Amino acid sequence: MPRKFTYRGYTLEELLSMSMDEFIELLPARQRRSLKRGLTPEQRKFLEKVREAKRKGLNKPIRTHCRDMIILPEMVGMTIHVHDGHKFVPVKITEKMIGHYLGEFAPTNKPVKHGRPGIGASRSSMYIPLK
Repeated sequence: MPRKFTYRGYTLEELLSMSMDEFIELLPARQRRSLKRGLTPEQRKFLEKVREAKRKGLNKPIRTHCRDMIILPEMVGMTIHVHDGHKFVPVKITEKMIGHYLGEFAPTNKPVKHGRPGIGASRSSMYIPLK
């Protein structure tokens, strides 16, 4: 039997029924302080789009540049495309992501993968056969 998800002892249904102020008190310090200061206009607009999509039951993903938005319980189950500076990365929101920032799931840089040296990189590379 799979374990039932809880966030700080509360199930997802209980989190969804809480007011925003009650939920904010459960978050870690940085996220709690950030939300207590209030949402920026971009975050407010994004949250309205999320609520609109939930209300209408739309399955269409929401695109956003708002990487500093904290994942709230009402976002669970949605696919949000988060901008990484180059393209939009699809992020499927799960229960375990609650309390994290959207930007954490869309890395802004790729790890470097070194290949073979290019022509002229060293004396020995002069003898690499051309393809």
